[in-house]
Amino acid sequence: MAVYSIRDLERLTGIKAHTIRIWEQRYRLVVPHRTDTNIRYYTDDELRLLFNIALLNRHGYKISKLADMPHERIADLVAEIAENNNSHNTQIDAITLSMIDMDELGFERIFSAYVWDNGFERTMVELIYPFLDKLNILWLTNSISAAHEKFISNLIRRKLMAAIDKEPIDTPGDAPTFVLYTPEGETQELTLLFMHYLLRTRGYRVVYLGANTSLNDIRDISHTLKPAYIFTILQEPLPRQTIQNYVDNASRSVNGSELLLTGAQLFMNPVKLPDNAKVLSGLPDTLEFLKNLQGKETLA
Repeated sequence: MAVYSIRDLERLTGIKAHTIRIWEQRYRLVVPHRTDTNIRYYTDDELRLLFNIALLNRHGYKISKLADMPHERIADLVAEIAENNNSHNTQIDAITLSMIDMDELGFERIFSAYVWDNGFERTMVELIYPFLDKLNILWLTNSISAAHEKFISNLIRRKLMAAIDKEPIDTPGDAPTFVLYTPEGETQELTLLFMHYLLRTRGYRVVYLGANTSLNDIRDISHTLKPAYIFTILQEPLPRQTIQNYVDNASRSVNGSELLLTGAQLFMNPVKLPDNAKVLSGLPDTLEFLKNLQGKETLA
């Protein structure tokens, strides 16, 4: 059984701790448990109820009315709204609950419905990436466990790989080649996989090296393939070297290719970019880069 503090509830649901206390005191809605030393704590049951109450409240149900409803009725109303409502907040809350409950079927229903209505790329941009931003905050504040993070990340990873496999491998002979990799010790593979998908859907050739790739490997493949672009992610601190040192070495290893960089470390540390390197500052900038690249090819 997971145990949460009131601050955990605030981070997970977005409801202020002060509001949670008022709901508790005035309506007895979310009642905490107490340790032997009288410290308040909450379980998955209280967290789930709070998610449901918050969702219904956003859809016009008064807290005073919800306080008198049986929990089963609240759950039924939430199910009806979730089935017929495509608002981002509602769906992100639903994915968060499926993660906490480790409910693969619940995740599948939410994800598949959004893909059906909006397509895979929009589902990633509008639903999954905002959820992952929330997930990072929950992870950094210890509001979820490593097991929760691994569970939901692997579900998303499977979706990305399945979507990539559906795209045709054959590309025009003059299409630019992209090499995708992450450095040794970097764990942010979901962004790399989504970049793979974006490139495949746009007709580019992709050589996917994946995680834990050394600069020696990059040097070898650059000499062999002479790709137009090499893309990597620097999200986490690198062991035994500075980000500047890594960028300088990487730029020398790509053998004339353009080095595309993204990740938090590039903004947390001042980096002087070599002439053959470019920073893509997040998903919107990446999408704009690909749009401009397609525009140049159309003009050519």
